[in-house]
Amino acid sequence: MSKRPIIIDTDPGIDDAVAIAIALFSEELDVRLITTVAGNVSLDKVTYNTLRLLKFFGKEVPVAKGAEAPLVLPLQDASNVHGKSGMEGFDFEEPDDHLLLKENAVNAMYRVIMESPEPITLVPIAPLTNIALLLKLYPEVKKNIREIVLMGGSASRGNKGVMSEFNIATDPEAAKIVFDSGLPLVMAGLDVGWKALVLPEDSAKLPALGEVGRMAYCLFQKYRGGSMKTGLKMYDSCAMAYLLKPEMYEIVETYVDVELHGSMTAGCTLVDLKGYLGKPSNAKVCLDINQEMFRQWFLERMAKCI
Repeated sequence: MSKRPIIIDTDPGIDDAVAIAIALFSEELDVRLITTVAGNVSLDKVTYNTLRLLKFFGKEVPVAKGAEAPLVLPLQDASNVHGKSGMEGFDFEEPDDHLLLKENAVNAMYRVIMESPEPITLVPIAPLTNIALLLKLYPEVKKNIREIVLMGGSASRGNKGVMSEFNIATDPEAAKIVFDSGLPLVMAGLDVGWKALVLPEDSAKLPALGEVGRMAYCLFQKYRGGSMKTGLKMYDSCAMAYLLKPEMYEIVETYVDVELHGSMTAGCTLVDLKGYLGKPSNAKVCLDINQEMFRQWFLERMAKCI
């Protein structure tokens, strides 16, 4: 079975760390490059966290630093959810920089995409700044991008604003560029992330699954994306779940736009389920997830991270 080549664009972040582990230890995915972008915490911190993860996992994947701020807005990070470092709760070894490329994320993505003999899937689980810059600076990459599978947006309410999800609201201008790109898009949004829960009885099983499971269990103690008592929301793993087991989702093809100017709704993804805007579909939107299937899948995947 040939592996599906992907590029992960990320801002670790505790739920990012788990999603990256699932991808790296997957038999179905070939992670060609990891790019970093400011989001959950600063660019330097998320890059450092990525290098720490790769050393811990024992994986040799090149890393490229990307944008340190959104296209227009100042950065407002999520250290209130992930802690000041972005990955508090586990004692990682100090990494070296041998996996860190000298070229920036956009140029590295361009090179990897254009050199690939088969189309690449982009998997952004962070603000979309790097992806927007890539598409604007190098539009020719579109011919060798299979699709973009992103964690972001919401078909209902928000977690940064009343109607806006963090990744999109952090850089709405970048998100609009991506949704308007004409590329095949899959949006695994906040709505399904709320239901993609790791329940207390699931978390309790993680330390017995090996060192990666123990790492996740330790990080989860510091994660504020839910509660160890009521369940933790695995937002970023939803993108990997779509790649690896899409049948757990209810999916609709529809038109999605990004609000840029609303005084109370900037960063909102308008998911036009009723066709009010009269525009052709530009995305597959995950509307629901089979919660029991996700829980079983998550533990199965974590058990493979050895």
